[in-house]
Amino acid sequence: MCFSQTASFAAATVLVSGGAYAVWKAQTVNLRYVPLAMMPVLAGLQQFMEGHVWMGLEAADSGMVWWAAMGFILFSWLMWPTWIPFSMYALEPPRSDRKQALLVFAVAGLAFGLLLYVPHLMNPDWVKVSINRQSIAYEDTMFLDYFMPRELTYLIYLALIITPPMLSHYFHMRLFGVTLVSVVLVVWIFLSYAYISFFCLLAGLGTIHLIYIIANNKCRRECPELFR
Repeated sequence: MCFSQTASFAAATVLVSGGAYAVWKAQTVNLRYVPLAMMPVLAGLQQFMEGHVWMGLEAADSGMVWWAAMGFILFSWLMWPTWIPFSMYALEPPRSDRKQALLVFAVAGLAFGLLLYVPHLMNPDWVKVSINRQSIAYEDTMFLDYFMPRELTYLIYLALIITPPMLSHYFHMRLFGVTLVSVVLVVWIFLSYAYISFFCLLAGLGTIHLIYIIANNKCRRECPELFR
């Protein structure tokens, strides 16, 4: 989490525990919800990595800061733009005319995420981590900076993670898309000084919405065709 090592590990514990319950519940209701149920677990693992970024910063251990930051941005740049559309694809009914589009988003998210993440492995100095207003700021160079303005990179990224829920056949998934839009607006208006860390924190907490959906059995009530 953005604020401290303790807060990061606490958030990780809550998200992983809640996500584990959601995965179990999804397995008992419908397997198509399992990828969605895994999102809180993945968000918790990301917060676990940021806890180690804090540890490295506090110990002035540049090696720990680097590998923990690389773990953190693995989720930020690669996992989220791939996993969110894939989860929507997995959930969408087989005969839905939106399913193919969701698969395209998942493949595009994977390609885009690899372009963002892999160059950092070959250029360790691109990752620069600092504390700004008691929060972690990830100031780095991106490979796509050589081809397009950073703002366009961000717009593509947001389109890859927000559009798939909005395209979903199911209303409760479109509401999750609204949750992601709300997170983006809050970070953009109030928390831009450490936007990557805050976005991942709030988006991670936003996955509690998915726990609520699965725990309240909305996947059975709102998707009756899955049980025919």
